[in-house]
Amino acid sequence: MAEVTKQEFSFLEGPVFGSLLRFAMPVLGALILQAAYGAVDLLVVGQFGDAASISAVGTGSAFMQMVTFAITSLAMGSTVVIGQHIGEKKPRAAGDAVGTTIILFAALGIILTILLEIFAGNIVSLLKVPSESVDKTILYIRICSAGIVVITAYNVISGVLRGVGNAKLPFIFVGIACVVNIIGDLLCVGILHMDVAGAALATITAQLVSVVLSLFVLRRQNLPVLFSREQCRIYSQELKYILNVGVPIALQEAIVQISFLAINSIINDMGLMQSAGYGVAQKIVSFIMLVPSSIMQSVSAFVAQNIGAGKKDRAKAGFFTAIKTGCTVGVVIFLAGFFGGAWMSSLFTDDSRVILQSADYLKGFSAECILTCILFSSIGYFNGYGRSIPVMVQGISSAVCIRIPVSVLMSRLPQSSLLLVGLATPITTVYGIIFFMICFARLRHKNQ
Repeated sequence: MAEVTKQEFSFLEGPVFGSLLRFAMPVLGALILQAAYGAVDLLVVGQFGDAASISAVGTGSAFMQMVTFAITSLAMGSTVVIGQHIGEKKPRAAGDAVGTTIILFAALGIILTILLEIFAGNIVSLLKVPSESVDKTILYIRICSAGIVVITAYNVISGVLRGVGNAKLPFIFVGIACVVNIIGDLLCVGILHMDVAGAALATITAQLVSVVLSLFVLRRQNLPVLFSREQCRIYSQELKYILNVGVPIALQEAIVQISFLAINSIINDMGLMQSAGYGVAQKIVSFIMLVPSSIMQSVSAFVAQNIGAGKKDRAKAGFFTAIKTGCTVGVVIFLAGFFGGAWMSSLFTDDSRVILQSADYLKGFSAECILTCILFSSIGYFNGYGRSIPVMVQGISSAVCIRIPVSVLMSRLPQSSLLLVGLATPITTVYGIIFFMICFARLRHKNQ
């Protein structure tokens, strides 16, 4: 990778809104296509399988999503460190960070594969999967776990590219993979009738194709990083930077995702129809949450480069611009989730009982579409600033002290429904917004 200075890699000049938008749109596109992986799995299985298969794919993919989010969050450490080095105009240090990232995540992928293969049955037991879905869920998790190294490789490549300000290539890679996944699902599930096993195999195959293509293309790209094969080793200083930023983010993301799995477990205990309905709703939610997720990644990369260049005011301007833009889009998504939940759910299944349960959950959840744009912008700002401890504290405290207890309370109320359980998430986000308002006040006071 040779040192270059391309405008597409820089957040340091030009209109703030334009810089964020040019980066956020391909990030959003990549996230939409990545979410389509699990959605297509559930869509095809819903057409050719039964409620037990829907429950298995819903729960199994939710767990694998947690693992993927934890990996992505740890990779955010690399994104921030590389971005700051570029802002500091230190391409060699950025290359050292890339080499450290490669070795770190290769080891992590191998360890995760071994652990998930061994403990798949225990995981399913903890999730309280309905008895009709137990064997199918174990099979789905074990097949997907065999591809953890591939999933890790894709997310590391994407993290490095976003660190240098290039969000277009990850979008292209995941787009190709999504097409492969759709073809694989139709072949394995629709034609070969492999049910949940076919869905899992299609997903892993698609990820593998994406990684192979990305490595081929990267060899021909000029990036603002000085990197050679000899740098594929651990640099202690870069490892310290990456872990200082990435571990708190990954830890909080893991706890947050575990809290959602706990909600999944609570709902599984309510019955098969509620479990299947929640599985469908979660696939829709995974799309709804893409706007704030793309905002968070964009703000992190934007703030990282500007903090590295000493442009704190521009970093703050990017944060407020992201909130305004996200909330505007969030209102539209809120209306779609609140009033169109049944129609969206019907795309995944024709079982009226499952559709009713899914739509019920979406009504309770829908306020999150607006609130989370504020929360995720705040998370992106602190991540990009390199201050991920507040992010960790907020994520863990909100999951343990708010989301899980409120979900349990809602599920045990007389005549409880998925609408009430769905309210737990926006309630939790309100707490998170208040938490970061306090953090911003403390940070302002410290800077003064």
